[in-house]
Amino acid sequence: MNLRPYYDSSIQKAKAVEEIREIFRYKYLIFQLTRRDILARYKRSFLGIAWTMLNPLGMMIVMSIVFSRLFSSIPSYPAYVLSGLIAWTFFSQSTNAAMSGIIWGGGLIQRIYVPRTSFAISAILTALVNLSLSVIPLLLVMFVMRVPISWPILFLPVSMLILAVFSLGIGLILSTMAVYFPDVAEMYQIVLIAWMYLTPVIYPEEIIPEQFSALYHLNPMYQLIRLFRLPIYYGRLPTVEEILPAIIVSVVVLIIGWLYFTSKSDEFAYRT
Repeated sequence: MNLRPYYDSSIQKAKAVEEIREIFRYKYLIFQLTRRDILARYKRSFLGIAWTMLNPLGMMIVMSIVFSRLFSSIPSYPAYVLSGLIAWTFFSQSTNAAMSGIIWGGGLIQRIYVPRTSFAISAILTALVNLSLSVIPLLLVMFVMRVPISWPILFLPVSMLILAVFSLGIGLILSTMAVYFPDVAEMYQIVLIAWMYLTPVIYPEEIIPEQFSALYHLNPMYQLIRLFRLPIYYGRLPTVEEILPAIIVSVVVLIIGWLYFTSKSDEFAYRT
């Protein structure tokens, strides 16, 4: 006699671990979500995929006109500001997309089962594609301004990966909060503006007063932006002391975000 399988909550695996297994099972879905986001972004755009490269260039031009004289001590300021802008833009866009993905995906969640984290992961993967494309105009600007491009640039994918891990963790935290408190999405835009100006994206870190230096280093985006700039703008490999804090904070934030998200994910279908 065949025994029917049954569900026993007492032997249910930890949600966080089970979600990881489901992500691998549904990897094709994540690929399709990422593909959909990329196509939807550029399909109706006149400039198409070129917009990803022109957008940071436009921001760089504006910032250079406004701040180049103020920060004239920075060599090749347009290349400096662009290297920070594309990393910050990745963080901003990916976390916003992760947050909106779980909200707009509520209809799908209510109809069929999908791993809830797949929306956030696809948002990060989409942003990674955009970030990779944004490196092209950065290299072009560096070439025009005669900024040396040396072999440490090969470390850049590692910097991008660490930044993506941190962004995923923040995206998961924001997604969970936004399901319960929709105003979080609006408040986050204000936080992003303040956070950017507290991070050396458009100004040199040397202008930070010494008495605030220790406090300033607690900003995780300070570590991550610097880790992105070092191999491409400064042309050197980050030291262990520069890499470890970025890795630790990114992994810790991801673990917190993953545990928080998966502990609440069963309720999303009733709240989105």
